[in-house]
Amino acid sequence: MLFPCIGRRVSLLRSFRSAARALNIKSIMIGTDATELSSALQLCDKRFVIVPVTHRDYVKNLLSIVKAEKVKLVVPTVDLDLKVLTENTEKFEKAGCKVLVSSPKVVDICQDKRKTYRFLVSNSFDTPRTISPKEAIKKKSFGGPYFMKPWNGYAGRGNAIIKNKRELEFYSKHIPNPICQEYVEGTEHTCDVYVDFNMKVRCVVPRKRIEVRAGEVNKAQVVKNTEIMDQAAHVVEKLGAGPGVITIQLFINKRGKTKFIEINPRFGGGAPLSIKAGADFPKWLLQELTGQKPSIRFDGFRDGLMMLRYDAEVWK
Repeated sequence: MLFPCIGRRVSLLRSFRSAARALNIKSIMIGTDATELSSALQLCDKRFVIVPVTHRDYVKNLLSIVKAEKVKLVVPTVDLDLKVLTENTEKFEKAGCKVLVSSPKVVDICQDKRKTYRFLVSNSFDTPRTISPKEAIKKKSFGGPYFMKPWNGYAGRGNAIIKNKRELEFYSKHIPNPICQEYVEGTEHTCDVYVDFNMKVRCVVPRKRIEVRAGEVNKAQVVKNTEIMDQAAHVVEKLGAGPGVITIQLFINKRGKTKFIEINPRFGGGAPLSIKAGADFPKWLLQELTGQKPSIRFDGFRDGLMMLRYDAEVWK
């Protein structure tokens, strides 16, 4: 298995290693990164420092590893290389390797928050109203508060809550590629949606985000809410995302209404909580990869399990 841009995904790596061991599958965990100073990279069976995602030889580097190491599965871990991976899936397939990435159309919709908004609205999913800063500034009255962020952003970078017109004008000049979303007060949730190799949604695990640090969940709790689960499954089915784990972010506002805000067609940083709760995504993926039929229940996970993260060290 190959984990590109592995960064800090230590828990995910260990989950795949544990799943392979439980299934008696002989596996080698391979990681790549643009720097040797990556914590998860140190814990891989084999590790490679390669060119950055933006380099023209990035795919060439990955393919050379896939062919040399006879890699059967590539598991994306961040947004950075999804576009280049989905555009080159045929090259990996010719090398006998499956890439857990959605189609180019799906990746494009997910990575452009303006297109995500249009997709959600056109399919009648509730979502915060989204406009450009220019439209917001032109309004006679403020019309906020707004949540401003880059339409192509990731990991919470460049996000700001806009409370008045002065802040609106300031941040519109300092946040790259900005959009203004209606500010929603409520409880934020993330759903891990498992899509099998036949593109069927098999399981949805909602996680209440209690505390977030640097765009990634730090404290969270599994909430078995059937309404959220059904709606999230419907979003993924309409979008045609998968295979693999699709991460959906949403708010439950004060009136109990669900408002979808983002879709990420990859493993989310908080996926280890869902896995620990019994939604064993790595095991299911490895079973499918080896021709087995995993036994999956749509709601077959433990409700209420909480994850409290802490910092740990890797010695090099």
